Amino acid sequence: MNVSRKSDSIEERGGRARRFAALVRKESYQIVRDPSSILIAFVLPLILLFLFGYGVSLDTTRTRVALVVEEATPLTRDLAASFQGSRYFAVVNGHDRREFEDDLVLGRVRGILVIPAGFAADHAAGRHPAIQVVVDGSDPNTANFVQNYAQGTVANWERQRFSEGMGRSPAIAAEQRFWFNPELTSRNFLVPGSIAIVMTLVGTLLTSLVVAREWERGTMEAMMATPVSAAELLAGKLLPYFILGLTSMTLCVLLAVFLFGVPFRGSVAALYALSATFLMPALGQGLLISAATKNQFLASQLALITAFLPAFLLSGFLFEINSMPTVIQWITFIVPARYLIPSLQSVFLAGDIWPMFARAIAVMLLIGSVFFALAARSTRKRIG
Repeated sequence: MNVSRKSDSIEERGGRARRFAALVRKESYQIVRDPSSILIAFVLPLILLFLFGYGVSLDTTRTRVALVVEEATPLTRDLAASFQGSRYFAVVNGHDRREFEDDLVLGRVRGILVIPAGFAADHAAGRHPAIQVVVDGSDPNTANFVQNYAQGTVANWERQRFSEGMGRSPAIAAEQRFWFNPELTSRNFLVPGSIAIVMTLVGTLLTSLVVAREWERGTMEAMMATPVSAAELLAGKLLPYFILGLTSMTLCVLLAVFLFGVPFRGSVAALYALSATFLMPALGQGLLISAATKNQFLASQLALITAFLPAFLLSGFLFEINSMPTVIQWITFIVPARYLIPSLQSVFLAGDIWPMFARAIAVMLLIGSVFFALAARSTRKRIG
């Protein structure tokens, strides 16, 4: 009796394994035959990666400014040379600020730096002379940049003159050190962040479209009527897209390191652990969208609105979360990309920080479990 039960159990497990393998094989063939899947999984990520690697830059270098020296003296010429030699400014010289006012209004220059008459006399008398910085306040980021780097250039000039014995010591000398990204190159954190955006598209958009297509054609109901459990069906459909997402991520990482020159200081194990975990909520959300809509067009719109846009805008990828309104900050806690993007940036630029990664993995697994539970419930209701 026990022998027969054991043999039946072995045959049942073997049958499940064969059914699951057939589901995975069927879904893999469908991916290969579907041009849109290849487009979303490989072509679209390459386009996004090239856009963020070459087209998008937050580096405000060589900002065009006007430099007005109202009184030419050896001291003012020396200070003007510091501005002209700065890698942050592209300087246009003049002797009267009025000749650049129209250029500032029209955006041909981003600021006017004025070294006033009497600067040398005030400096010799120890009165701490000031330069005037006129900027366009309609662009606050650039205005702050011009102001801050103008102050930094003056501070560096005073420090250099003091070291050469030609000037007094500056009141406060701040020595700046930038860890992990000394050049402050925006590409080094934009490209790792864009990988999370790519995985969101591959995981959520592609899954929602493909499964919704089966709902439209009626093949999903037919498959649910076969002797296959709901868990086997969902796992068999999602496993190929899970592998596809990791493959797309691998391609993006190789391009980031070898084409864009982004440093990779972490471990491959941490990279794949974070990426594999992130695909759980991404695939679960796509499955939930497809089960709730059963329509490709509606599924694609919901995937873009509920997955891509939050990953792009509410994850800290481009905009600092702490500067958002409090209500929006609370919403960001349910955005999976919020936890992946800083983790990926740390893997690339800082290395393995496992306490940080463990928390991110735990939260992403929790969000993924909620999505899968809702998707399974919605699927049962649709079939019932």
